[in-house]
Amino acid sequence: MPNMDKAISINNQLVKIPTHVAIIVDGNGRWAKERGLTRMKGHDAGFKNLKKLANHIFDRGVKVISFYVFSTENFKRSEEEVSHLMDIFVKMCRFELKTFMKNNIRVIFSGADEPLPKKVIEARDWIADQTKENTGGIMNFCLNYGGRAEIVNAVKRIAAEKNPEEIAELTEQDFAKYLYQDLPDVDFMIRTSGEQRLSNFLLWQNSYAEFYFPETKFPDFNAEDFDQALIEYTRRDRRFGAIKNA
Repeated sequence: MPNMDKAISINNQLVKIPTHVAIIVDGNGRWAKERGLTRMKGHDAGFKNLKKLANHIFDRGVKVISFYVFSTENFKRSEEEVSHLMDIFVKMCRFELKTFMKNNIRVIFSGADEPLPKKVIEARDWIADQTKENTGGIMNFCLNYGGRAEIVNAVKRIAAEKNPEEIAELTEQDFAKYLYQDLPDVDFMIRTSGEQRLSNFLLWQNSYAEFYFPETKFPDFNAEDFDQALIEYTRRDRRFGAIKNA
């Protein structure tokens, strides 16, 4: 069942607002290199922008934001870079709670535990528990995430919990409940920095999403850029597999 878009006026233009926006946070390292900075400084700038951008996206009326912040493959990066990213996630959980509570945002995570450091798992679980009653919006961090692994994990859970007769009656809606999080399908997927691929991101949930690939690297992708993305989303004719105007 597709999500129902609402509409608001932006600069005297009626713009559709997707329910679930997914963003591949891309370009932090290249942004830093262009400025003669370390990749770590690029990730710092990206996280700073993520906080500002998320507030704007929720203010526009989006209900769910999924940020692809660390894939399972990212563990292949240098030990220094991985360690720095892990520290960013822990600091976010520890120091941004007041902001999430003030804005009534529920924080959740999609991804596997292994091989996340214990401090990350503890901080992740803590902030998810602290914000679980918030109802103003959902911020889903895809951390140590892989789309294929998510689907395989769901299959294993179903096989362990259901008998053959129940599996035979399984629907797509039933299956979705066994993913890392039970969320509405993605309506609009944005990947910053101009790269045009999914990179194993929310493969099930992005089945009927509209894709948008701005050239802007994530630390520079601001509120105005997001509003421009909404204008582009509004132009799209979402068919969900059906033939219209035949």
